[in-house]
Amino acid sequence: MRISPILTWYFGRHVLFAILAILLLLVGLIFIGDVIELLRRASSRPDATMSIILQMAMARIPYMTEKVLPFGVLFGSMYSFWKLTGNQELVVTRAAGVSVWQFLLPPLMCAFLLGTLQITALNPLSSILLQKYEKLDARYLKGVSSVMNLSSSGLWLRQGTQNGQAVIYARTVQSQEEERIDLRDVTIFRFENLDDFTSRIDAARAVLEPGLWHFYDAWSFVPGQKSTFTKNMDLPTNLTARKIQDSFASPDTMSFWDLKPFINLLERAGFNAKRHRIHFNSLLSRPLLLCAMVLIAAAFCLKFSRRRRVSLVIGGGVATGFLLYFFTDVASALGVSGGLPPALAAWAPAGISALLGISTLLHLEDG
Repeated sequence: MRISPILTWYFGRHVLFAILAILLLLVGLIFIGDVIELLRRASSRPDATMSIILQMAMARIPYMTEKVLPFGVLFGSMYSFWKLTGNQELVVTRAAGVSVWQFLLPPLMCAFLLGTLQITALNPLSSILLQKYEKLDARYLKGVSSVMNLSSSGLWLRQGTQNGQAVIYARTVQSQEEERIDLRDVTIFRFENLDDFTSRIDAARAVLEPGLWHFYDAWSFVPGQKSTFTKNMDLPTNLTARKIQDSFASPDTMSFWDLKPFINLLERAGFNAKRHRIHFNSLLSRPLLLCAMVLIAAAFCLKFSRRRRVSLVIGGGVATGFLLYFFTDVASALGVSGGLPPALAAWAPAGISALLGISTLLHLEDG
């Protein structure tokens, strides 16, 4: 029997509204918690006014929505299925010959749509606002003018060239703007074939401009040759101020659409891009993960709710959600450390959750 369009719309709307309501509740609670925590941190910062605090908390809303979306889908689906079962609506539907896979199709389509919207729309918005949050946090709460991280010895960069690589060291970052970075006390080591040292450049100042590094008061040292002084010197580069800032920032501050080109750039320059690869693949797996949450919710509520107390169903769902969260963190850590390939580390939680939900439903339906 094929499920009717009216029934498809009814089940899909019922589950979608429940998911959005639970998601709104979770995001509201997190927003209140963020405001309280930011007020505590701003208590000793007179420049951090209530307006700034609210801007920072609101800038984190899309990011936190991404984080809690799987839980919203899980709890919203559980509530919807529990209510439909309690009202005997699913019992009547099953008696009419509709299988569990047929009436789960609309909720699965809703979950897949939410995952796709997260990748294509919510994530780019989240990355932009999270960058704004980090800038406000650095300026008003941390008391620094730049979000770029420096080691105790200075800033190290590496860029790919046509013949090899160049390693750039700067003792200080004088200024940092959208399209321009100004470094002081700069040293450049140039290599061919990755490890053949060819020359060294010492400069009092280096400014990153579109397509090139411009060095001031530069001394060039080539093995076996006399050192030379140049007032101004240019070095071609494929780096930009945005890419350098992003390389020091969390992958969460990068849009899904910018991740793949940036990963290629990092790897060509010799940087470790495992964190960015795991994040990219995690975003790609999000529709599958949300569908897995619907399957797990169905496994908990479709039959169990008639025999067990509601508290056991809720407890089982919460435990499943936190176990999945823990497993995701462990898999990501293994991926970053090299214990697992980045793609496997990102897709494993979604894949295992989906297989667990499908196997449980197969046992309940046909076992």
